[in-house]
Amino acid sequence: MRVLSAGVFALAGLIFWTSFDTAKGVDIRSDDPLPKLSDTVKTKNTRNQQLDAQLAGVRADVDRLTQQGSGISAAERARLAALDQAAGTRPLTGPAVDVTLNDAPPNAVALVPGVPDPQPNDLVIHQQDLQAVVNALWQGGAQGVRVMDQRLISTSAVRCVGNTLLLQGRVYSPPYRITAVGDPAKLRKAINDSPAIQNYLQYVNAYGLGWKVDTDKRVTLPGYTGTIDLRYATPAP
Repeated sequence: MRVLSAGVFALAGLIFWTSFDTAKGVDIRSDDPLPKLSDTVKTKNTRNQQLDAQLAGVRADVDRLTQQGSGISAAERARLAALDQAAGTRPLTGPAVDVTLNDAPPNAVALVPGVPDPQPNDLVIHQQDLQAVVNALWQGGAQGVRVMDQRLISTSAVRCVGNTLLLQGRVYSPPYRITAVGDPAKLRKAINDSPAIQNYLQYVNAYGLGWKVDTDKRVTLPGYTGTIDLRYATPAP
């Protein structure tokens, strides 16, 4: 019996030591790691914003030094400025259309007789909903588009992970705001003519998803400040 008791105490001691060595000061009893994950996402998001601001400052210095450089004619400077504007790296000002999409309340019910009760996926904004609006605005002749606080360029990808938007290294939660500079009448017509948006509006009417379209007389979109280097996969050696 004494041998058995000693074995039990020895095993308990081993378990306590393993727990201590694994935890290293961290509370491993918590069964809710999500708050820590969300804090990490927020920290990385803030860091990415800071890096974007630093990159924008460096790019502004490069542009200024380029303009001051010798051997560049006025025509060449004008051509560089036009290319920057076309690429979306310069601010853009003009009349605009502003579209806001939002999730429905979590306790939403069918608002139209005969419509089935909503499933969880029926109450949130999906990637295809955001892409439908962005594509319609480009189709309507938008000169520039901003999603949340970021300017889109030709390589921008509007992607959703779960119920959050992942755009150019930063994470956003609804409501989602999309702003396009261009002819407001043409932009609104493109929105109204989009079959994908018309499908989304059926869910707006049925379950209360958020949808708002406004016209602004004058809006300034920021220039894109992220990296313009292309990243692509290569075959493994």
